[in-house]
Amino acid sequence: MKIDRRGFLVASSSALVLGKSKLVPAASEQPPENPEPPQLDGKIQGRTVAVYTTADKTNHRLSPTETLTFKRMGQPLETQICVFVDPSKRAQTMLGIGGALTDSSAEVYAKLPAAKQREFMDAYFDADKGIGYNLGRTNIHSCDFSSASYTYVTEGDKELKSFSVSHDKQFRIPFIKQALATAKGKFTLFGSPWSPPAFMKTNNDMLHGGKLRPELAQSWANYYTKFIKAYEREGIPIWGISVQNEPMATQRWESCIYSAEDERDFLKNYLGPTMKREGLGDKKIIAWDHNRDLIYQRVSTILADPKAAQYVWGIGFHWYEPWSGGEMMFDNVRLVRETYPNKPLIFTEGTVDSFKAEDIRNWRLGEYYGRSMINDFNDGAVGWTDWNVLLDEQGGPNHVGNFCFAPIHADTKTGELIYTNSYYYIGHFSKFVRPGARRIASSPSRSALLSTAFVNPDGKVSVVVMNKGDAKISWFLWVDGNAAEVTSLPHSIQTLVF
Repeated sequence: MKIDRRGFLVASSSALVLGKSKLVPAASEQPPENPEPPQLDGKIQGRTVAVYTTADKTNHRLSPTETLTFKRMGQPLETQICVFVDPSKRAQTMLGIGGALTDSSAEVYAKLPAAKQREFMDAYFDADKGIGYNLGRTNIHSCDFSSASYTYVTEGDKELKSFSVSHDKQFRIPFIKQALATAKGKFTLFGSPWSPPAFMKTNNDMLHGGKLRPELAQSWANYYTKFIKAYEREGIPIWGISVQNEPMATQRWESCIYSAEDERDFLKNYLGPTMKREGLGDKKIIAWDHNRDLIYQRVSTILADPKAAQYVWGIGFHWYEPWSGGEMMFDNVRLVRETYPNKPLIFTEGTVDSFKAEDIRNWRLGEYYGRSMINDFNDGAVGWTDWNVLLDEQGGPNHVGNFCFAPIHADTKTGELIYTNSYYYIGHFSKFVRPGARRIASSPSRSALLSTAFVNPDGKVSVVVMNKGDAKISWFLWVDGNAAEVTSLPHSIQTLVF
């Protein structure tokens, strides 16, 4: 086995897993692009389990740490800690896992030496050399993670005759093309707007909230279709769009307010019909695209209207974690999944708030990600999209000083890449749970462990287990009366593959 400078396995990963996922009614599934993963052939005893570990206060970073063997166990004792996995009980089919390819990420990438650019691309988008990102989000004109505000049209151009994405050709479009090439074209990309142009808004400002002017709703709907067609002419396929990033947040940066009724009506009267009329009816439209807190109210309002609901592919949601910790409201996501099983859930943005350079190696960064991802997948998410894939040493650039963490930061003075532990925590999912994977039943017998599990299109099973506590835990991976004994180090995450 070959280990690179990050302590990361690079040579034998092709022998690991690739991925596809059902515990909900069949109607909730998207039509699988890959064949249904095969059922296990029945014999678990004697099979080997490859274990990959990332752990605090060790050198383990997605490292192969041991190979285990299933042995007959039968009924475990109450005192024996287990993670029970049932590959026959299947839930949602996975779309993918990845992050946001913003202006900021593209601008920082452009400052890197060529060798570091190659390292970065491989680290994220190569399924063998890196963690195999295959899902991405990008901004429709500027957002807070742009060096300045800009749009694709000249001020006041309601007819969009001046529409051009030439701004993006300097950094973002070449950046996305490199990611697509590294992922060998197996990449799903969606776009989100942070604000209409200032002249389309009631406050005449791209920043500070405001609302879409009703008389310009059609012009704004046309804008989405022009963005999709312009990017596709550049060789960048767009899988879908969201209606509006964070529609209930008045921010210092690009933002626009939509009530649930506003979003419903814009979707059914303008955006949906326009997409269809422009030959883009196959593109997916994501509603909400904001936090878990109001998700049920938003979804229930929009989906109660059949004319609006027909245009909604699924529901996007966000997460931002304060350093003090806090309630992440996972039950709200689960309620949406239970109530509206025909509409997929997709995590569209999130990270840990309040960037401070001294916290860049804080272990809690990864643990917040692990907790969020395990719970979101168990609650039905088909995709998980982190925020910026790359930022500089200040957590930017950002034109309003809203600095954030990213899994990888670049020191633009030295050209070095800094891998936070969130990169490895995300990698325990993205590398081993591939598009088309099916989530399967997974249940830990102690709250000290969190777990989720998937069966991939090739039939390989990947079980992710996180130990968020200070104690080492010995436990059993239990499948159909057979078990392999595992040790989880304090503050660790493991992926077990068989």
